[in-house]
Amino acid sequence: MAEFDEFAHNYRELHQKNIEITGEAPEFFYEYKVKDLAGIIKEFGWEDKGLSILDFGTGIGNSLDFLIKYFPGAHLFGVDVSEESLIIARKKYQRRIAFNIFDGENLPFEDEKFDVVFAACVFHHIDQEKHVQVLGEIKRVLKKNGALVIFEHNPLNPLTVRAVNACPLDKDAVLLGVSTLKAVLRTSGFRFCESRYRVFFPSFLRYLRPIERYLYWLPMGAQYSILARKGRAPAIVGVGAVEERIHDHDKI
Repeated sequence: MAEFDEFAHNYRELHQKNIEITGEAPEFFYEYKVKDLAGIIKEFGWEDKGLSILDFGTGIGNSLDFLIKYFPGAHLFGVDVSEESLIIARKKYQRRIAFNIFDGENLPFEDEKFDVVFAACVFHHIDQEKHVQVLGEIKRVLKKNGALVIFEHNPLNPLTVRAVNACPLDKDAVLLGVSTLKAVLRTSGFRFCESRYRVFFPSFLRYLRPIERYLYWLPMGAQYSILARKGRAPAIVGVGAVEERIHDHDKI
């Protein structure tokens, strides 16, 4: 899309300026999402060796260094609507990542190709009228018990809303609440959804970040993640995850 092509060459600089209030570099936000993804995969009991992972909305490849770091044995793919962004990503990662252009409607992959689809702050850029179609395509390319992990900005957090409203990258963005995104996931045929709020503390309060795992239920994090499964819900281990499963069960 033209708007993403326009920002491809200065994406990081724009992002850095927009998040100055947090005291963090953009890489902090890129990495925590992939690290969380790795934790989810570990909870499944999956080994990364041989996993096929699609970075949906890969852009210029902001998450790819960390996907390579945390999933060294996986087969990694990237897809995006912006050809200009993919040109930049290919120059750096063409020997490690397989890239494809996405026409916004049909993913260029066969059925049941991927174990995991990862979407980092992508859906608020997609017209809501297209969400069911796009999620249907993601479901199609996921394997039988595959997992979709979505990260999004939290519209209940005032600092997040302020940052999004001030960011040229997000000029057409429509933020999605957890309940809204869960509803469209269910409409799209995903059987199980689990949410976690994230990023509660700025850099100067980083010493408090270890307690974030106990705050997953508090809807004031700057961002949140949703895990959606194509097949049956996994037997996730860990106290926090079990409590969250119970917490979410009443909402589904």
